[in-house]
Amino acid sequence: MTTMITGRKMQRLTLISFILSMLILSGCGINNIPTYDEQVKSAWGQVENQYQRRADLVPNLVSTVKGFAAQEKETLTAVIEARAKATSIQLNTDDLGNAEKMQAFDKAQNKLSGALSRLMVVSERYPDLKSNQNFLALQSQLEGTENRIAVARRDYIKSVEKYNTEIRTFPGRLWHSMMYSDLEIRESFEATTENAEQAPKVEF
Repeated sequence: MTTMITGRKMQRLTLISFILSMLILSGCGINNIPTYDEQVKSAWGQVENQYQRRADLVPNLVSTVKGFAAQEKETLTAVIEARAKATSIQLNTDDLGNAEKMQAFDKAQNKLSGALSRLMVVSERYPDLKSNQNFLALQSQLEGTENRIAVARRDYIKSVEKYNTEIRTFPGRLWHSMMYSDLEIRESFEATTENAEQAPKVEF
């Protein structure tokens, strides 16, 4: 009888010790790394969504400009080609630790930004185009999307910084080596062109 009671007490003590250990570990940040990793993935999803939103605007924008400025063939072609390149590079969350793929993605998006900026400059030469309601609506949507892209990139950069810092510093570095060694350092965006942090100017 005494042996049974002692056994039950030991089981309870073991269970209580386990629960207390889990509480202590959770307080020490054992869950921070997967939590921050999910935040990085979520932030990246927003970056992709906003770039796709911009890409979806381009065909209508080009078509509208072409209706008033067909002679600007070189500029229009540059926009179409830049869009094709930008949309051909797709990154999934497993690629966020690959610097080469991230740079290729960013370079393609920056090229499209530059092509759109040049298209906006060209449109200044055509008063009828600037007053066209369809063009004005597209211009407004593009401007809003560029702002959303800037915000999404900023949020992604912050989430990557938080995640990378966690796995490089104590105690996160310890948890990473013991439990999350499969999770890599994430790559962030870098300014690859002068004033790259600024959205293309689309005001009229």
